[in-house]
Amino acid sequence: MLTLRDLNRATLARQQLLERHKGAVTDVVHRLGGLQAQEPRPPYLGVWSRLEGFERDQLHAALHARTVVRATMWRATLHLVTAADFAAFRPLLAPMLAAAARRFDEVDFDAVVAAADRLLAVGPMTFNELRPRLQEEFPDAYDRALGYAVRMLTPLVMVPTEDRWSYPRESAFGLPGIEPEPAGLETLVERYLAAFGPATPADVQSWSGAGGLKRVMSGMDLERLAGPDGKELFDLPGAPRPGGDVPAPVRFLPDFDTLVLGHADRTRVVADAYRGRVTTKNLRVRAVYLVDGFAAGTWQIKRSGKKAALLVSPFIETPLDLLEEEGLRLLAFAEPEATALSLRLAAP
Repeated sequence: MLTLRDLNRATLARQQLLERHKGAVTDVVHRLGGLQAQEPRPPYLGVWSRLEGFERDQLHAALHARTVVRATMWRATLHLVTAADFAAFRPLLAPMLAAAARRFDEVDFDAVVAAADRLLAVGPMTFNELRPRLQEEFPDAYDRALGYAVRMLTPLVMVPTEDRWSYPRESAFGLPGIEPEPAGLETLVERYLAAFGPATPADVQSWSGAGGLKRVMSGMDLERLAGPDGKELFDLPGAPRPGGDVPAPVRFLPDFDTLVLGHADRTRVVADAYRGRVTTKNLRVRAVYLVDGFAAGTWQIKRSGKKAALLVSPFIETPLDLLEEEGLRLLAFAEPEATALSLRLAAP
């Protein structure tokens, strides 16, 4: 039987959070199956925590070369994924995304998708530009429903710019120019377990949004293990499970980090007692820092002129000097123009 610490260390090893990866930025994005990207900066910080010697320009260049793209993917949310994973998994997610779109039953989906394809073939547009054009063709439809249907049903990628984190607040979307190469659910499961395992079918579904996984996983050649609560866990044969006694360094994870969102049962990283302090009522997932492998508090950056401060809100008592080295390195990366950096406790 795996202990909770065994499970924690196995997942951290696969997330490149025990030792940073030494290699290319696309390796990390691929290994994780993508990074959640509602906002432009958090994926950069997520890669920084996992890639040795990472510099902003590495991911910026990959986005401009379209070896990495920002698109609607897992759980119908924006992610950075490799172009190869977009080609493989975006078609696989089509039923889930279509189901999400169909909450607006007044929309003629086929006609709206055809119109969006025609309009975007001229060039990328923001949704504030696209929605009025769609409204002209579908005057009786709610404009937000039209936009949402296009997001879910039309494979699109966001167009990077020269902004510091590669995207402005309002980004344009365009046709991807990437030929689909659909993968199967077995491939999705293998990729998930390589990044998040050992895990249950519910974990895979919670992360991906795809259904029918219990049947698929039961038919695969996977290891079956007992978890801390006795539940059956699946894993790839030979996947790393370093053991709960392996040291875990302090790590800072950004808002909406893929590790925090990667399981139905998140206790391998976030204790149930702290879950409400990580996920807010409006479903924002706060940035957390890990001590001994587990979420020990949340953090945020405050900027005032040339001064930048990393404010930490602990769940458990932790000496600030334990967090200082990694925290100040993160702050220097996130706020490169600041000339004075500090780490301190947030006001209660």
